[in-house]
Formats: sequence, C-alpha cells, structure tokens
Amino acid sequence: MNALLAALLVLPLASGTAPAAARACGGHPLDFDADGRPDLAVAAPYAHDRAGSVTVMYGSGERVELTQDGAEPGDAFGSALAVGDFNGDRCADLAVGVSEEFTGERVPGGDGNGVVQVYDGSPRGLVPGRELALARPSSDRFGAALAAGDLDGDGRDELIVGAPSHRSGGQVTVYGLKGRKPVAVSQKTSWVRQRAAVTDQWGAALATGDFDGDGKDELVVGAPADSVRQDGQGSVTVVDVRARRARLLTQATPGIHGAAEKWDAFGAALATGDFNGDGRADLAIGVPGEGITENQRAMDYGDGAVDVLYGSGGGLRTDRTEAWSQNSLDGRPRYYDRFGTALAAADLNGDGVDELAVGVPGEKAVQVLAGRRSGGLTREGNLLVKGKGQDFGASVSALPGWERYRSLSAQRRPVYGLVIASPDQGLVMYAPGRRGSDRVRLGKLRRLAEGTGLYGYAFG
Repeated sequence: MNALLAALLVLPLASGTAPAAARACGGHPLDFDADGRPDLAVAAPYAHDRAGSVTVMYGSGERVELTQDGAEPGDAFGSALAVGDFNGDRCADLAVGVSEEFTGERVPGGDGNGVVQVYDGSPRGLVPGRELALARPSSDRFGAALAAGDLDGDGRDELIVGAPSHRSGGQVTVYGLKGRKPVAVSQKTSWVRQRAAVTDQWGAALATGDFDGDGKDELVVGAPADSVRQDGQGSVTVVDVRARRARLLTQATPGIHGAAEKWDAFGAALATGDFNGDGRADLAIGVPGEGITENQRAMDYGDGAVDVLYGSGGGLRTDRTEAWSQNSLDGRPRYYDRFGTALAAADLNGDGVDELAVGVPGEKAVQVLAGRRSGGLTREGNLLVKGKGQDFGASVSALPGWERYRSLSAQRRPVYGLVIASPDQGLVMYAPGRRGSDRVRLGKLRRLAEGTGLYGYAFG
C-alpha cells in the first residue's frame, strides 16, 4: 500500500462486514460493495505526474487506489466522478472522467480528447467495466463533467458525460436510455436552438433531478462561459431528452434574481435537492463570479452568489426564485470569495428536508442553509464552517451514516454529514450531521484523509 493509501484517517470507518460471497447488491445508491454501508470515492487528478488516481474508501475500512491501465502523465484520471446504478444490478457503479487523455498522439499544450472509465459495483467491490469515448474525438475534454440520473424512469441510471471543449461549443452525451443508442446533445441540436460559440463550455457542469415529480429525472447543463448577451455571463439549460425539450435559464430570465453581467459564470456549479419537502427536486445554481462589493474590477474572481429555483408540477418555477449571497448570511462578501464555487444538497438533521451547502473557497469556508417545509431554504440559523487549507470549500459533498457507522438499511432515515476538501493541500475533512433539531448543527470538523495531486478535487 503506497503513501496515498496509508494517509491518516482520523475518523475510522465501520468494520465487521459479511463475507462477499454471502452478500447481494441491496440497491443503495452509495454502496459499491453490497455491505450495506456508504462508500466514498476521492479523486486526485494530478497524482502520479498528473496521470491521476481515485481512492475508494469503503465503509469496511478498506481503501483501494484506482488508476487507469496504460496511464500517461497528463491524463487527469479523476477529473470528474459520478455514481449510479448503470447496469441495473442494484449495486452502485462509479464513472471516472479522464478528460485530458489523448486517444491518439498527444498534442503538446492542447486539450485532451477524453475518455470515461466505468467501474461496476459488486459484492467484491468495484471492478473495471467499459470505457467510453467519442467516435470522432477532437479536443473535447470528454469526461470533464459527469452526472447520473434515471431520465427514462426504468429504474436504471443513465450516465451523462460532458465534453465542454467540443467544437460545437460543448456537448453532452447520454448513455443508457432504454432501447436507444447514446444520444448527443449540444446547443446546435435542432430542439435546443441556442446560439453557440466555441468558448461557451456547454457541459462544464451537470446535474439531474425530477423537478415535476413524474418519476423521471431531467438533465441540467451548465455553460459558465456562455456569452448569451455579455461575455462569460453563463447559462443553464434544463433538458428533457425523452421529450426533446430544452429551456434556457440566465440571470436575464424573468423572475431570476440578479443581472447577467460579464464573467459571472452563472452555472459553474449545480446541485439538486428537495429544500421544501414537497417531493420534487429543486435546483441550486452557482454564480461564483457575481460581483457584489463596490469597485470590483473586470475579471476579478467575484464575491459569488447562488440562485435557487423550486420544482412544481409544471417543472422549475421562476416566479419565486431566491438569490443567496453573504450579504444576507453569516460572513462578509469579498471580491475573491467565489461563493457558489461548489454545491451539495443533503439532509443534515434527519427531518426529511435537504439543506444546501455552498463552497466559499476564497474565505476557506462552506456556508450551510437549512431547508424547511414552510418556504424552503432559510437564512435562520445558517452556518459558516471555516476550515484549514488555502482553498477549503473548493469541493463539497455529503455522505450518510458515518457519524454512527450505521448500515444504510437501518429503519431510520439516515443523517448526512458534509465532506469538504482543500484540494491544493490535499486535505479532506468531515463534519457529521446531527439528528433531531429543526436547526442544523454539525459535529466537530475533523480530518478524514489526505493525499497529493489535488486530492479531493471531486467526490463520488
């Protein structure tokens, strides 16, 4: 076991799992090895001379480092991660983006073609599965963003792969739709009907959620560099692949708070969760380039903001959106904070309603807003979690059950905790949620693991 796998683990994982031969996949979306406990994948795309690696931290306490067969320096294995049941066997599978790999001869200084490596979950843990690539690769960065969701309602997740440097201005490809070959969608697709520029980065961020409650997920595509009217203002497109419908959202969309300004990067981060407990997914959109403080200069990082849209029977509503910034929350907005760089949604207190965690890496912090059944997200009792590391909050995720090492099959609803990284320093921290309070109270922030090569750049 190398030094990366032997990294200090202050928070121990559960032990005492049953033998693999006696287990069967139980259908939990976070369990790779069918032992009934949550597992976590941590990406380090710059490890091993930027060839990249992914460390899988099983709930049993075992750690395994995944690397790509034939890895080469610069491939960036782990540039994105997604977890879902892609083959329908009720074990969680892991997709790993390798966005800088060249399928042919490497072009010095050029963007990679990109591939995606899928690992299948099994009672033995993750095992190598298929590799995905575009039929006619270019400097696409295929695999720079990934998402999983059941878009057709068949009980099996589809895998969505972003290629934000595709020559069309960005493209996403959907794998696994029932009875269909992979479906490629871009701004130039006839039913999307958007103006495309090669710099738009359409597909740099992805998410899925059932916004209308029909049992089928919709796809959300972020294009943070899209210059719809202003350079780099950003856009988000809600896509229904089955119905061939697309809906463009920007800060100029009526009802969405804020103004579309240069370099806002609207859509740089996306997260879906149920913030008001109505059974429909809601959407949080990161706008880390949003300028709030006076005299901000062009191309400054940005104070940052987050726009939230709520689901309804007719899909996402724009008549009651929210805009969140540190103007109304704990903390103080600064032009370098980049509030909204990373987002995660999860139930941190066990009340059945999701909270929203917002990465604020310029402040070395994560801001947490509580969800509630009456009105959704609230500023009341919001938390500012400060951490160590130069970019603490650059990536954030959530994981259930570790605070008491409980099986995911337990009767009670699991309480999630926050997993937060400082990738520049290779630190991954964990703050457990606490059950039984209307307000959100997190346990003590503690070190979960550490590594090198932008360790913690992405979670699965």
